[in-house]
Amino acid sequence: MQTITCVEDLREIYKRRVPKMFIDYAESGSYSEQTLRWNREDLQKIKLKQKILTDVSKRDTKTTIAGKPVNVPLVLAPIGLCGMQHANGEILAAKAAAEAGIPFTLSTMSVCSIEDVASETNKPFWFQLYVMKDRTFIRNLIARAAAAKCSALVLTVDLQLLAQRHRDIKNGLTVPPKMKLANILDIMTKPRWAMGILGTKRRSFGNLVGHVKGLTNTGSLGAWTAEQFDPALNWEDVKWIRKLWKGKLIIKGIMEVSDAQLALKHGADGIVVSNHGGRQLDGAPSSISALPKIVDAVGAKTEILFDGGVRTGQDLMRGLALGAKGAMIGRAFVYGLGANGQQGVKTAIECIRKELDMSMALCGVNKISEIDERVLAD
Repeated sequence: MQTITCVEDLREIYKRRVPKMFIDYAESGSYSEQTLRWNREDLQKIKLKQKILTDVSKRDTKTTIAGKPVNVPLVLAPIGLCGMQHANGEILAAKAAAEAGIPFTLSTMSVCSIEDVASETNKPFWFQLYVMKDRTFIRNLIARAAAAKCSALVLTVDLQLLAQRHRDIKNGLTVPPKMKLANILDIMTKPRWAMGILGTKRRSFGNLVGHVKGLTNTGSLGAWTAEQFDPALNWEDVKWIRKLWKGKLIIKGIMEVSDAQLALKHGADGIVVSNHGGRQLDGAPSSISALPKIVDAVGAKTEILFDGGVRTGQDLMRGLALGAKGAMIGRAFVYGLGANGQQGVKTAIECIRKELDMSMALCGVNKISEIDERVLAD
């Protein structure tokens, strides 16, 4: 059995156990994948400052996010098709997050439905919303999230249109997937994954099938989703959603100061500085490079999270030092999920927590609230 020391170890196992089409779906960016690369590269350029002979015997990685206590300043990000990375993936990830004491965010485009996750977990989770043209469906979806006692609504605003991801097209990753010979042969080498998927009834977009008028199977689902992303989405829609949703509203996909200010004006309780993991506008700056100016502009007025490229506790510390309240992780927990299910997700979270704890010690801080630009080297 391979010894797991970091998220990269989980990634190596993940790549052996999950079919290539779903690995590429998780790992790819749009077009030439420049922004995807910059998310990692720009984080790694930020240097930490060693601090010696400081009492760091009372370290604590606990803090609060969205008004709730967390054991580490992390949130599991919304991942579409997460249930194809591992059977019942969203349920397993939600359970792992609850055990680790951090929030889990369920995607609109999840395989397990809101009701599936709510029935299998005992702690509130967040729900991520894509706004479709079918506003009646969206109204009902928000109501379903409220009925499931979701503790926050994460409104993603950077996917009015779906950017092209070359790898998905080449792999035939459509809804339903095109079973090319190469895909079939690859799946035959992943028996553990295949048996898990065959053993669950959850193999489609659970939040959609059975809840959209005229949509009864995956064959009609592809056409519906292709035409439902709404290029007309605007701030008036945010105002409408704010009226419908009475809980915490977090707007995800903010990269500019002016948009951050508008988000607050329209009732957001928090924002996520995010370029969608490099999966939308290729050539956009990295999330970490956009973070400081947004913190300077609105950080005193709202809670700011960031995502994009976070794989280690040092990455998390860098974001905290630049003013973020915490980070969302997507690919990092997907690697754990595909490698070893619920336990793999817990391992990914714990790797990052331990790395953060050690970094705090070596930088001379005991509390999350003490992490600021003073831990960064020139």
